[in-house]
Amino acid sequence: MQPPRGRRRSWFPFGRALVLGVILGATSVAVAAGKGNPTEVAPPAIVRGATSVGGAAPLGGAAPLDQDAARLVGADQGVYAISETGEVLAARAAARPVHPASISKIASTLALLEHFPPEHRFTTRLLGTGPVRGGVLEGDLVVEAEGDVFLLPESAHRLLGALARLGIHSVRGGLRVRGPLVFDWNADPRGKALRAAFEGRRFGEAWARSRTIYPELADLRWKELKLRFHDVAQSGAAQAPEQPLVELRSAPLVDQLDALNAWSNNVFRQLAECIGGPPEIERIARAHVAPELRDEIVIDDAAGGGSTNRLSPRATVALIAALSKQLQKQGLALDDVLPVSGLDPGTLKKRIDGAGERGTLIGKTGTYGSLGASALAGMVRTRRWGEVRFAVLNKDLDVESARARQDAFVQRLLELGGGRPLQSAATAPPPGQGALDGAEIEILAAEGLPRAGRQKAPLTGAKAGRGASS
Repeated sequence: MQPPRGRRRSWFPFGRALVLGVILGATSVAVAAGKGNPTEVAPPAIVRGATSVGGAAPLGGAAPLDQDAARLVGADQGVYAISETGEVLAARAAARPVHPASISKIASTLALLEHFPPEHRFTTRLLGTGPVRGGVLEGDLVVEAEGDVFLLPESAHRLLGALARLGIHSVRGGLRVRGPLVFDWNADPRGKALRAAFEGRRFGEAWARSRTIYPELADLRWKELKLRFHDVAQSGAAQAPEQPLVELRSAPLVDQLDALNAWSNNVFRQLAECIGGPPEIERIARAHVAPELRDEIVIDDAAGGGSTNRLSPRATVALIAALSKQLQKQGLALDDVLPVSGLDPGTLKKRIDGAGERGTLIGKTGTYGSLGASALAGMVRTRRWGEVRFAVLNKDLDVESARARQDAFVQRLLELGGGRPLQSAATAPPPGQGALDGAEIEILAAEGLPRAGRQKAPLTGAKAGRGASS
């Protein structure tokens, strides 16, 4: 069964050290029609065979790829693979929970999509507690945050540009934060890092890129944007009611998940706090699998860090199935939130990317070298078995050996099943074009301030690397 194709894949420029045009999240382009959706070849009849019951793997019996799994991955390593019709293709240590590293982000992605619609945007609003006189905000600048994890230095420049258009260049008071503020991939509860960006004490090197990315900044100069905070305490009587100044709305959640999973960014921890953190992720994950699998799911870190997360191969496959089902209900598909091998930038860009392999795997990597944990899980598109959901969870292996074994198993599956790749042209858009569905900024009408029209521009200029794992 082919899931509905809900949208075009997102472009996310990612990396301060990278030139513009290097992107996070490759766009799928229809080869024949020239459209943005991937071209799919109709599959032949799917082989039907013995199926699993209740989502749990039969732990005995001769599954078609069992011996291949033992030979290629290791007799003591965890492997589970199931065909589109439910036939178990491989089951080795399938019920044994091990540390899944960043495979945990599959559970986090599922939980976030259960709490929020795919188009949900996280809002960051700036408010003033006083009037503006001679370019000075006579009061405090208040940041009202909802935990947007893509609030980056380039975002700060956009906010500064909007304040400049309101005639604000100085703040009599200080910077106050209300709500969960995340800035530059880190929690910033007191706004120290954001204030440093506003004052021009940090991230000035990103300004040239910001001007290229955002048209509304092209006619502004960096020196004109820097805010000065005087930190003069305002008495209660002197403070005016808060006035909304600027609102920045993040890119849609589905685009953020696509980007974060592609690079396996550990800012998932902060993002997950918006829904209650690891306990809520674990609750939702367990609710989506058969009862006999629930004890095989332990989530204590939304990004897959720490030492106590646990998933079994069969529970991982069940979560992949649950995520696919959740996305289908929302008119989306698995590749809307997980990277495609050989096509999308990130941890899968150079894996399963040989002739006939590129575009066949939609999945997630996981690596925690100091714990000997390495994993690969997702869905492989085949002609013989349809969409094969699988998980290879290695333990007590070095990273290089584990990845070689994971790839060997997927390549064997493709050899026997015949790959059916998504076809995509991984061509970057013109520099500065940014995400197809990007962040929106709006200058709000405020009493005593000039009115300004609504401005929209895509979220771009994010960076990979720091905080990321594979």
